[in-house]
Amino acid sequence: MKLPENHPQRFALANEIHARPQEALQPPARASYIAVAVEPEERDQEHAHVGALCERYGAHPPPLDATHFSRDLGSFRVTWERHTEFSSYTFSRSGTGAEPFAEAAIRAVPAEWLAGIPGRTVVAAHAEVLDRALPMPGASEIARCFEGNYVVGAAIGDGAGAAFTDFRVHADGFGRFLVIDRELSRRQVGRALQRLFEIETYRMMALLALPIARTIAPRLRSMEHELAEVATELAGGAGTDEALLEQLTRLAANVESAIGESRYRFGATTAYFDLVRSRIEELREGRLPGTQTIEEFMARRLGPAMATCNSVARRLVELSERVARANDLLATRVGIVRERQNQELLASMDRRARLQLRLQETVEGLSIAAITYYVVGLVGYAAKGLKAAGLAIDAELTVGVAIPVVAVLVALGVRSVRRSVARAERVG
Repeated sequence: MKLPENHPQRFALANEIHARPQEALQPPARASYIAVAVEPEERDQEHAHVGALCERYGAHPPPLDATHFSRDLGSFRVTWERHTEFSSYTFSRSGTGAEPFAEAAIRAVPAEWLAGIPGRTVVAAHAEVLDRALPMPGASEIARCFEGNYVVGAAIGDGAGAAFTDFRVHADGFGRFLVIDRELSRRQVGRALQRLFEIETYRMMALLALPIARTIAPRLRSMEHELAEVATELAGGAGTDEALLEQLTRLAANVESAIGESRYRFGATTAYFDLVRSRIEELREGRLPGTQTIEEFMARRLGPAMATCNSVARRLVELSERVARANDLLATRVGIVRERQNQELLASMDRRARLQLRLQETVEGLSIAAITYYVVGLVGYAAKGLKAAGLAIDAELTVGVAIPVVAVLVALGVRSVRRSVARAERVG
């Protein structure tokens, strides 16, 4: 059967759901986990670094386009996962030491290779999975595994096991997770460890925004105070428009700069926090007497930090909107002033136009008188010439009669010219 041509991303998208399968672990077991923040230019280096480890133990390196890779290297198993901002390495081994966390799985990994992992460490943790054949440890034994620190934990997998941690970095630079098997399958053990490691990793990635929020918060308060002052000046009509516009422009630039610095990090924090809660829910916790659950611990400790980040992010957006509204108010005020100035200018121009009309009418009257004077003078000269030629003409009488006639004709001529000019302007 022939199907239509495949979409270019069909197989990549279909395989995405299988990209990071859980490792199956047989209790008792131990694992060490490292998550490192990786820059884009370090991506090729980490791939080559994992390949070098495989070659060292005679195993095939990961494919060039791999984002998840797992291989048994004899004395330990390595799992490498590439994420958007970080990469994770999990090293697991069967069996445990005489005491929990006495011998970590990562000790089987070459030290120089570990030190050369590209990136900066965000999370490092050890995990111990105790065999179901052992008796359930008491509270004092569990506390001893965490050097007496406050321990949180719960039954997981609907009571098939239990998990404990103190969410602290110990003297060796690693955190600790203790998993007690009761009825967990091998896949459930691997899934439980993966969830615990992811909870810690996503918790740390979410908290990367907290220092940014704490840095921006004082600047935010200062900008909010400055905007309040500008709004007060706008409301009271104080301050020049140029000074207020300069303040608002500078304030808008500072707000946008703060948003640009933090938008991605705050957005990522929300996504990571959602992942933390999702992974906790997948543990299917059940309360143990006298022990705070992981969900409760995160709600009380991580929740306020996320609320701080969300509050700063929300205040930045609101401040940006308020600055835009203040800028609109200032633009309205400037527009009203300009409209008033335009009205005054138009009124002044109207007054000047009326004055010019009156002057024009006065000039026209004078022009009629002047033209009449010169034309009548010519008529007088003509009459005198004709009288000198022998014709019986009274020059003075002729001049007197010509004055009203010439004046009327000149006035009609000027009026006709004015009408022609007005008609030409209307047509144009």
